[in-house]
Amino acid sequence: MNVEFICVGTELLLGNIVNTNAAYLSEQCAALGLSCFHQSVVGDNEARLTEQLRTALSRADIVILCGGLGPTQDDLTKEVAAKVMGKQLYLDENTIDRIQQYFEERGIEATDNNWKQAMMPEEARVIDNDNGTAPGVIMEENGKIVILLPGPPGELVPMFEKSIKPYLAALTDEVIYSQTVKVCGVGESKVEDMIADMIEAQSNPTIATYAKIGEVHLRVTARAEHEKAARKLVKPVVKELKARFGTKVYTTEDEVTLEKAVADLLLANELTVSVAESCTGGMLSARLVNVAGISEVYKSGFITYSNKAKRRLLGVKKSMLDKFGAVSENVAREMAKGAANAARADVAVSITGIAGPDGGTEEKPVGLVYIGCFVCGTVTVKEFRFSGNRIKIRENAVSAALTLMRSCILEYYSQVTFGKKE
Repeated sequence: MNVEFICVGTELLLGNIVNTNAAYLSEQCAALGLSCFHQSVVGDNEARLTEQLRTALSRADIVILCGGLGPTQDDLTKEVAAKVMGKQLYLDENTIDRIQQYFEERGIEATDNNWKQAMMPEEARVIDNDNGTAPGVIMEENGKIVILLPGPPGELVPMFEKSIKPYLAALTDEVIYSQTVKVCGVGESKVEDMIADMIEAQSNPTIATYAKIGEVHLRVTARAEHEKAARKLVKPVVKELKARFGTKVYTTEDEVTLEKAVADLLLANELTVSVAESCTGGMLSARLVNVAGISEVYKSGFITYSNKAKRRLLGVKKSMLDKFGAVSENVAREMAKGAANAARADVAVSITGIAGPDGGTEEKPVGLVYIGCFVCGTVTVKEFRFSGNRIKIRENAVSAALTLMRSCILEYYSQVTFGKKE
């Protein structure tokens, strides 16, 4: 079976709201074994929405619409869908009660237009909304299925998980299972070159590469009659990818980010950490403290944007700054050592660079970044030349810093007793 998504709302077309619903629904339906060949976004216009829904129904078994179920006049999704499916609307008593209860619990008086949300298509299955006032709807007619979901993700996601997902699962006779292999420290073109033979020979499972900032994700996907069989197909492919990329693979779990992998490494080995940032201005610290439990090992962060701050907080000598400049291997090394000494940390990372758009020279262009990593007395410094705008350069620098931190810690423990500090 195939499914098509129509996301409704002029605000989506204007870019006022990021359309996260399409990504979520795509992933969920793929996992259920449903194929998706088309997605669209339509504004709050009756004629265009009618046309798009009819087109979708001509080529898809299931059409899921999200948004446009609110109480205002421009919320037209339910009315249009009912008309296209040949259904009349009626006032659903259960929905009236739920809407009334929703407002009473919050001490708010419902306005007359709220009752518009209680108008339901005849013979449709009404899906209660536990997080809002707009119910979901399932309509079946002539072998076609139309599903209506509220637009806010806080309402759509729990409704889908609780009611729509089980409904769709009962319609399919196979599942799709995916596992992601996340690689850091290797560029996308190099990754693809290293697995070119696997991609050329693929059928089921398949491998898809996704370039992220400072890392590459490899999505291994298999289709089978049930999840256990699909997992069995995926397992040897993931094993081969891990063999090819070795320690560059930092996780095979979707929920594990690069910063979490680094934090877990610090926590597992009881390594305290400090950070010294110049051009990234605290972005590295922010990513680390996103990880729950990092307070056990994270000691301090220094934002040393000026040379004076580098000297005062990290002990970088004025003579070194004058001779080599703030953006240099030597200063990055001293920043890392200074951060470790100031915080008495086992690990310290420094970032200094030129994020632009101004400040670059022929010798030191915009995008030049030096990253230093101190691990238990040993300091490693690497030079990077990033491209793109100011934000992209800074984001790439942070990802590179996390990758360098991880590789330096792994290298340290490859030279001492594994898993224990000397």
